[in-house]
Amino acid sequence: METHTGVLLITANVGSLFDNVGEIQSEWLREFFTTVRCFKPQFIALHFQEVGGKDYMLNMGHAENFFWSIETSEEMKDFDRVCIYVDNQFKVEDSFTALGSMYFIHKALKDIYQYDFRVKDFKTVSGHNKYVGSLDGVTTMEKEKFPKNFWPDFKWSRKGFMRTRWIIHNQGLDLVNVHLFHDASNLIACKSSPSVYSGNRKKALRYVINRISDGGTSPLPFFLFGDFNFRLDTLSLVQHLSTSADVQTVTKDSSNEVEKIICEEKDNDHKVLLQIEPKLFAYLHQAFFREENGKALLKYDKEVATFHDVMREEEILFPPSYPYSEDFSKPTQYMNTRCPSWCDRILMSHAAQDFIHRSNDGEESVVYNTLGPNVCMGDHKPVFLFFALKTNDH
Repeated sequence: METHTGVLLITANVGSLFDNVGEIQSEWLREFFTTVRCFKPQFIALHFQEVGGKDYMLNMGHAENFFWSIETSEEMKDFDRVCIYVDNQFKVEDSFTALGSMYFIHKALKDIYQYDFRVKDFKTVSGHNKYVGSLDGVTTMEKEKFPKNFWPDFKWSRKGFMRTRWIIHNQGLDLVNVHLFHDASNLIACKSSPSVYSGNRKKALRYVINRISDGGTSPLPFFLFGDFNFRLDTLSLVQHLSTSADVQTVTKDSSNEVEKIICEEKDNDHKVLLQIEPKLFAYLHQAFFREENGKALLKYDKEVATFHDVMREEEILFPPSYPYSEDFSKPTQYMNTRCPSWCDRILMSHAAQDFIHRSNDGEESVVYNTLGPNVCMGDHKPVFLFFALKTNDH
């Protein structure tokens, strides 16, 4: 008999929660609890990136409090089994990823098992299992930082992935938390199409898919969700935005290195329409990125298409998830540091997509959206997917 289990997947780059502790954190928790109350899932997977923020040496304590406040909250009391993995051991530089994954199982969900990668078998999940530190020797998850020699031209950073494996009512699933490389400079990003950064992300994501597909365990349907750092095809977008503008390239005196690109409107008193510097992307008509949830930008969102052979995604009906203002009073405004993009995503293998129940009566049974669209959640809006997992009861 086919049964349905409500599943809620959430990905959140929480770096700015720890760099600006206080109101943003309480807003974040309130939005999360509201979403849980609204959808009443039986299984919740929370994937966090940048745990501890940029100043992780100072902020790791705040991060632990944040996880603690979710785990011990009144709102989560009906989730009687919890598995938490937080890689916060920043002193172990060659393996630190700053990833955190939390899994909550509702008391109504009876039939659930978790994989032990060491004994290569599934075990019943019980109680609260919390692993915080370097996670060495933890056998119910696999974690890897991307190899140093992957990108010899770029600074090695704490990017990587973490995987757990589950059986929910006879349905096996891999849940993979991933954090890929960002665009270090807007000027380099708009030099070529696709950009050099896009090529790096593609290589890293293929690496993850290969690792989970042939890592010594038989492949299962998977959900890969995290901060992919996917960016819009900046060169094509800039060409589009500046079609009726005068484009001026400013170079450094001593070398021919481009310092900034300035696009001025031909009329309208030569107002600066767009200015691009390594860490500045200032577009005069910022509302363009939010109009109709950024629909006009989707044609520049090309990085995921390379992976359609192995993965799909629900239709995106929300505005770009990054970089939002961290000013509490401007929750829907973007910062002018980067071109707004859908960095935070939930992707799934074709096999996983087949297990999502879709109702025929027009009821919205699958919801793919951002958390807290109208409140300040930090520079990334968390992204969630709620669906009913088709399972079989014997």
